[in-house]
Amino acid sequence: MEDTLLQSLIESFDSYIKRESDRKLIEKAYFLSKEKHEGQMRKSGEPYITHPVAVAKIIADLRGGPATIIAALLHDTVEDTSLTLKEVETDFGIDIALLVDGVTKIGKLSFTTKASQADNHQKMLLAMAKDIRVVLIKIADRLHNVRTLESMSPEKQYKIASETLEIYAPLAHRLGIFKIKAELEDRSLRYTDPPMYYRVSNMIQTKKNEREKSIDRVIENIKILFADSSLHDFEIKGRIKNIFSIYKKMVKDNRAFEDIYDLLAVRIIVDKIENCYQALGIIHANFTPIPRRFKDYIAVPKPNMYQSLHTTVLSDDGTLFEVQIRTPEMDQIAEYGIAAHWAYKENKTYSKEREQFEIAQKLKWYGELLKMSEDTDETSGGAEEFVGTIKGDILDANVYVFTPKGEVIELPKGSTPIDFAYRIHTDVGNKMVGALVNNRIVTLDYELNTGDIVSVKINKNSQGPSEDWLKIAKSQHARHKIKGFLNKLRSDSIMSIGKDMLERELSQHKITEVIDDAFVKKHFEKNMVLTVEDMYLEIGKNNLSPKTVVNKLIGAETDPNTLLQRQMEKASKQLTTHSETGVVIEGLSSPQLKLANCCLPIPGDPIIGYISKTSGIVIHTTFCPNCKQFEENRLIEAFWSTNITRKFPTWIKIIGGNKPTLLTEVVTAINAQSVAIAEVNAITTSSLEMIIKIKVSISHSNTLQTLMANVKKIPDIYTVERDFK
Repeated sequence: MEDTLLQSLIESFDSYIKRESDRKLIEKAYFLSKEKHEGQMRKSGEPYITHPVAVAKIIADLRGGPATIIAALLHDTVEDTSLTLKEVETDFGIDIALLVDGVTKIGKLSFTTKASQADNHQKMLLAMAKDIRVVLIKIADRLHNVRTLESMSPEKQYKIASETLEIYAPLAHRLGIFKIKAELEDRSLRYTDPPMYYRVSNMIQTKKNEREKSIDRVIENIKILFADSSLHDFEIKGRIKNIFSIYKKMVKDNRAFEDIYDLLAVRIIVDKIENCYQALGIIHANFTPIPRRFKDYIAVPKPNMYQSLHTTVLSDDGTLFEVQIRTPEMDQIAEYGIAAHWAYKENKTYSKEREQFEIAQKLKWYGELLKMSEDTDETSGGAEEFVGTIKGDILDANVYVFTPKGEVIELPKGSTPIDFAYRIHTDVGNKMVGALVNNRIVTLDYELNTGDIVSVKINKNSQGPSEDWLKIAKSQHARHKIKGFLNKLRSDSIMSIGKDMLERELSQHKITEVIDDAFVKKHFEKNMVLTVEDMYLEIGKNNLSPKTVVNKLIGAETDPNTLLQRQMEKASKQLTTHSETGVVIEGLSSPQLKLANCCLPIPGDPIIGYISKTSGIVIHTTFCPNCKQFEENRLIEAFWSTNITRKFPTWIKIIGGNKPTLLTEVVTAINAQSVAIAEVNAITTSSLEMIIKIKVSISHSNTLQTLMANVKKIPDIYTVERDFK
């Protein structure tokens, strides 16, 4: 068994890896993986070593280099055996160790729930940005897993297949690896929607012989036409679309099987680009072309480097079929994507950085991913915003426009000149004052179309974007940049107010001493105020009193009068506490207060008051989704009292596996913390997840965090979070 496995592995890379030292290292990795996985079996009953060998062979089919093949062989050893990453580094070098580590980390990601998807999508994308080989290995790993799904339970089959369609197939598509993408889709569909899979499969099989004969007739006719012309060096192949692509057109586009025009396809491969256009002319001269079905992907390649001429024509017998015309190099890229360009060659020695740069040059969207991943400090909205930007603006981009110099820019559907400007550069977006599309002045909300040539007019004296731009911009990237600019503008304004407040206080005390960062850090570091600018900002927000700064400056913090003043201020706050809500509104002795039902604030939550027309002041958490819709002039500062004794209701949502005892275990864990339960709702979803919503009575947010952490420890719990209406 082992010798056969090793021999099959060697055969997979035998044609292009000739260097003896590389071959020896691959064999060493094989025997190490076999030794470490000894005794481990797959669900299918096969020895576990068959899996890493299969993954390595898929990488070899893509002509991956020795390091990538070795990492594929070892990709499960650090996670599932006694082998350490340090040992991998010692035996195979730092490059392979980093590859194994990257694949191991991606392998730990769970995409079971929406709550975990955003964070783990971000990790997947960042891993790809660091080294694209990591994701190539993971795609190969997933391909072999979906090939062997029969041995899994139905729940596992559905989960793995769904993940594949959500994450891995789109990644394979964007990398241009059509051969793998199509197989991932077809095999996964069999488990996510079996009735439709077999329905489409049967439809394809029903008239398979008839369709094959139709394709053969068309191919023969084309050969005769080419023979009569000067075209001699060509190859013609026929195919039927893969099951998933037909399924997508039927389900998502609501089209009948008979209405799918490009069900049949003929691929013509000629030796030179100019002959592609000559072949197209012959096809259009002898078959009836369907209007608006011609696409020139040679002149304007797809973002994954795909190049080909596409046209749909009608044959003499009334059959519609698509014709694809390309060169051999284009055909390789159509099947293997970036892997075809990046195929390992022993006479070339590239560093990892050079390889990444070369890919970024070829795949413009990958270059955008690199830029965005390097700018992770700007993703202050967290993983969800980062992933939304990458998926919406890059992976799902489907509008292609041009700069005046002919550079192609990819944008989401519905994008405007604002989105275009920010994709060029942040400063271009911030200083934009107008735009021309196809040499015609357009409004900033003009919706761009594929093929538009866009030019941006800028003015260095521009005041920058306004709030209205957020309503116009479509891409997450542009919206994020606009929000960043506006937030900085607000911060600068608040900082200026804080500076004025402090200068007035200093003037009253006739203090001329200059305050520097060292002073601020010494006295306010525990409050995360480290610079003079931080201090001005906190004063402007009323989080820090200018009197406190002055007292620190003159050493008056221990002065009895100062201490007495502080005590009086605290007492004043306590006197204005509303007994039922536990909330303080400064300056109001008995305000009409109500805790919002939408977010159910509890002590410890940051809160704000909203002056309503009928209910007095309604107290919301600052992270309540409804706060975004409030008018700013009706918001008022609110604080929790220091002597609250009552408990407050709030909801938590728990998502876990469909285990019969799960609800009982959750209730037991909550009772063990002496927390009262007011209401419980539990449902099981179609994806075999249990969603539990529980209303509890809590004295403080710290108690709630402890409770949620303890519930999260229960086996088969995926997520625990606050729930809002």
